[in-house]
Amino acid sequence: MTACREEMRMSDEVVITCALTGVLTNPSQHPVPVTPEEMAKSAREAYDAGAAVMHVHFRAQEPGMGHLPSWDPEVATAIAEAIRSACPGVILNFTTGTIGRDQSGALACIRAGRPEIAACNAGSLNYLKARSNGTWAWPPMLFENPVDKVEELLAVCQETGTRPEFECFDVGIVRSVGMFADVGMVDRPNYNLVMGVASGMPADGELLALLPRYMKPGALWQTTLIGREEIWPVHRRTAELGGHLRTGVEDTFYLPGGERTSGNGQLIEALVQVAQQAGRKVVSPQRAREIFL
Repeated sequence: MTACREEMRMSDEVVITCALTGVLTNPSQHPVPVTPEEMAKSAREAYDAGAAVMHVHFRAQEPGMGHLPSWDPEVATAIAEAIRSACPGVILNFTTGTIGRDQSGALACIRAGRPEIAACNAGSLNYLKARSNGTWAWPPMLFENPVDKVEELLAVCQETGTRPEFECFDVGIVRSVGMFADVGMVDRPNYNLVMGVASGMPADGELLALLPRYMKPGALWQTTLIGREEIWPVHRRTAELGGHLRTGVEDTFYLPGGERTSGNGQLIEALVQVAQQAGRKVVSPQRAREIFL
């Protein structure tokens, strides 16, 4: 197969990622899995619906504490093993996001769980949200990701054979990832365009159409879209532009029609329909490994 034909084939194919649970969402109020058994069950529902990659956050396992994150390597390993057992061939993508400079817990989880992919927050962001009454939804905070923190994570990824996925919350961070490649920090950057965070890029299809020009030519990329039913046309635009797709209860609780989802399986089913309507072929985990890894 010529390089041109292979590129055309890959542009028709799409890898779907399920973001299984997220950071702080309260499981007593929303359908987010917490325990290894719950994570495996939810992952299997997403896997059966078409997801080849599971983006995994870890939650505290103590009774009544499942709304809090955990960086316990034993928790990470138990969750990873449960998902791999439930979903043959699945690709695991571990979160690594820490607000401050210390990411020792995240690095320990990568070393313990050996995921195929690790999310790498590629730049700092003032993490803000304002209420309609003119007050902050939470005290303003800095999501701190200096270059030396990124380099530290990339070194562990090289050690464990894990591919970094660069999470980009604004256009400047997209451009920074290109410079990471220019100075030899990474060979083949894989971009995740995070849109919908209040102080980051909005979930806007017109903005999305501009972003590929600021990525390295031929780079893998996908979108993470945060919001309600308004994100679904942007998923469609991602599919039309050749990007890979992600959804899950970390990102939204709402289906395209505005109804609340019962869990990850329903969201992935809806995303598969978006992909197919845009003429994209949803690939198996085996093919996803060839594309992503």
